[in-house]
Amino acid sequence: MDEAPSKANKQESVLIVDDSEINRDLLADMLEEDYAVSQAACGEEVLAILEEKHDDYSCVLLDLNMGSVSGYDVLNHMKEKGWLSYLPVIIISAEENIDCIKRAYSLGAIDFISRPFDVEIVQRRVRTTIAVYSNQRRLSQMVVDQLYENERSNTMLLSILGHIVEFRNKESGAHIENVGILTEILLEHLVKKTDRYELSDSDIKTITRASVLHDAGKISVPHDILNKPGRLTPEEFAIMKKHTLDGAEMIDACTQFKDEAIVKTAYEICRWHHERYDGKGYPDGLKGEEIPIAAQVVAIADVYDALTSVRCYKDAVAHEEAIKMILNGECGSFNPLLMEIVSEIAVSLPELVKASEKQRAELGKRSA
Repeated sequence: MDEAPSKANKQESVLIVDDSEINRDLLADMLEEDYAVSQAACGEEVLAILEEKHDDYSCVLLDLNMGSVSGYDVLNHMKEKGWLSYLPVIIISAEENIDCIKRAYSLGAIDFISRPFDVEIVQRRVRTTIAVYSNQRRLSQMVVDQLYENERSNTMLLSILGHIVEFRNKESGAHIENVGILTEILLEHLVKKTDRYELSDSDIKTITRASVLHDAGKISVPHDILNKPGRLTPEEFAIMKKHTLDGAEMIDACTQFKDEAIVKTAYEICRWHHERYDGKGYPDGLKGEEIPIAAQVVAIADVYDALTSVRCYKDAVAHEEAIKMILNGECGSFNPLLMEIVSEIAVSLPELVKASEKQRAELGKRSA
């Protein structure tokens, strides 16, 4: 039976698994001065304990021969669950058959202690094993923290660049955040609906981050055209349309980062987020799947947020009206599959956006 740790104030906990109560008590006596010790009497019991508490233990001492569920079965289950990567197992057994010991090692056991037990050997091996895994976990967490910090810094820099463009465009800066959120929502529903585009979680993250730069080329558009309150003349619109090429050219000029996924994706988005599925968009008149999926998704996100936001040349329209305009083709032609997704999530979209905004805010607070 699983017992309460003998010293609850201790950080390191050891789980002893043996069908012999005498053996369990012997090992507990050797270890309880330095560790919180729990016990399990059979394979079934330890598996039940670990299902709920595998994160609570620093080391497992495991007998091999325990009836219907052997130590080998326990090791195999722990291996399948991925617990052995952070929870070390030391075999405790009188078994002297070298093949049995090798089998235990092949299943992921980290060490072997034979009976009869020697106090100093048991204490040293347990202490060493816990120390090694503790250092490994600490180093792994340091790497994760560093990667997260690097990603956070990169995301902040991209966001700042996007906000610079928005500031010049006399917009609040919410546009780039909204486009990113909408892009992520659409991509997540797209991968649930089809595997046509083979988008991984990493791809979704890259496209979402790159969407920040979709209007980077607007920095080259003359101020009086960019912020004109009325309808643009054909000549002015021709200049405005050049922001797609200018943005792509700016990104393409970053030759030292040209092979990075986010740079390639940002280029596609900048150049082609105004292309339309029927080939009537700009700047290159791409049609259908000639348009990269990243640009297709950002195009819809961009149109929706533009419709539902106040601009110097128009008032905002309601969510329902914006969805209706997009689905009716009033804003250009889009991928029918993406239109299905827009239709399916139309009712819940405002709540999905709010939930994403809340999640991003909470992540920001935790990382601050």
